[in-house]
Amino acid sequence: MAHPAQRRWYPIAAAIALLVLLPLSVMLLAWHEVDAAIWSHLWDTQLPRLLGNTLTLVLGVAIGVVGLGVSLAWLTALCEFPGRRWLDWALMLPFAIPAYVLAFVFIGLLDFAGPVQTLLREWFGSGLRLPRVRSTGGVIVVLVLVFYPYVYLLARGAFLAQGRGLMEAARVLGLSPWQAFWRVALPMARPAIGAGLALAIMETLADFGAVAAFNFDTFTTAIYKTWYSFYSLQSATQLASLLLLAVMLVLYGERRARGATRPVQERARSQALYRLRGWKALAASSWCALVFLCAFVVPLLQLLVWFWQRGRFDIDERYLGLIGHTLYLGALAALFTVALALLLAFARRQTPTRPMRSLVGLANLGYALPGSMLAVSIMLAFSYLDNQLVIPLSQALGGAGKPLLLGSLAALLLAYVIRFMAVAYGPLEGSLARIRPSLPEASRSLGAGGLRLFGRVYLPLLLPGVLSAALLVFVDVLKEMPATLLMRPFGWDTLAVRVFEMTSEGEWARASLPALSLVLVGLLPVILLIRRSARRPGH
Repeated sequence: MAHPAQRRWYPIAAAIALLVLLPLSVMLLAWHEVDAAIWSHLWDTQLPRLLGNTLTLVLGVAIGVVGLGVSLAWLTALCEFPGRRWLDWALMLPFAIPAYVLAFVFIGLLDFAGPVQTLLREWFGSGLRLPRVRSTGGVIVVLVLVFYPYVYLLARGAFLAQGRGLMEAARVLGLSPWQAFWRVALPMARPAIGAGLALAIMETLADFGAVAAFNFDTFTTAIYKTWYSFYSLQSATQLASLLLLAVMLVLYGERRARGATRPVQERARSQALYRLRGWKALAASSWCALVFLCAFVVPLLQLLVWFWQRGRFDIDERYLGLIGHTLYLGALAALFTVALALLLAFARRQTPTRPMRSLVGLANLGYALPGSMLAVSIMLAFSYLDNQLVIPLSQALGGAGKPLLLGSLAALLLAYVIRFMAVAYGPLEGSLARIRPSLPEASRSLGAGGLRLFGRVYLPLLLPGVLSAALLVFVDVLKEMPATLLMRPFGWDTLAVRVFEMTSEGEWARASLPALSLVLVGLLPVILLIRRSARRPGH
């Protein structure tokens, strides 16, 4: 039975968890009435093709990120070859590039009228024809290059944590490095690989900007078309609920796979196990360098070229306004999200019970909800509140009777808070776990309690975690396109929306300025991630 001092945390955690229950309940309630005409039209014209495209995309990305991420993780974690020390952290830098940015860069480079094909036709004649960039294979390659770091980072940590003794035992038993990888290292790293794969699949299902640049319609595209073309928010919400079902199935599969294997309790290695020489070392260096060039160096250089050619001339009052809107939304979202995540972390620490763990887990479920799904569900909820409460109340008070909630900044900020709560909770929970209970107990014995205890003891120790959480949320909000595109108030365009507008018109060079701004800002949390991952496991 919880102590009275502990029970006071339950209403706080429950209120935060209700934020996630809001879009979930809206999606369930949206099925009380079905527009048969819209659904019949969608099924006859689009849905079978969109479902097929989505399944193909998910399978292709899944195979690609596992193959790419695991191979890179194995090489950098267990092998020694020229350039390994800097490629080890350089391969994480593609985290900083949003999928929709890499998409339009590759299209601009490799399209028929792009510089690569133009140069090749000059060298080998006009009869040269390369495969179409705007194809299923093209969008799969781009998403694999963007999302492989999820698998790479987690698999690398799992390989490092397996320890020297385990792999040496495999070699003593007569296993070759290849056999040790397949029979020992890979099965034990399966939970970590599954977690990274689940994140990549969820991001693939939620992506809209990249597939829109390739004109590759997926299930997410149907949500936008239903809203913008048919103006049926209810039908869009019903489609979003089906997308959520797919995400939940992915999460369920990942949890089952993760629970099947226990982590290794062994001291981590500090040195590589296999020293590659000759052509093997050259192949390993070339493979890692090629991925790094394609996923980060080439896109960044192309953005800089476009910026110098055209983008720099767009630095005007409108661009400064876009920066102002983006920074304002990012700062507000980071402030609210970190504050609520901090309350969750304290509630979990002060009340370590199963119901509290369930509430905290529910509150952190928002990251699994695609931005498009959050947008349509929140808009439907706010539209209902406007029609049933706000407008009648305004008319009764002699007002204009206009909706206030739908299309407001509050709706957009709510979507940000729900989606990125887990992003802020992770660093805060880790920072709070490093504070020993004896320290606040000693402070209470000296008469420091309540806000005084928080300000003098907890806050200075939590400050690194708070800053990390705020920075991660800030950058994620800056790069978030689906929710911002659907829910932004009139006149509140952001850098991500500007990228979408320019790429929709084929203005690659003009899109370089906001895209380059997003990439440079995105490097900040990636550098923090690299510094954390550089620490040896167990230390």
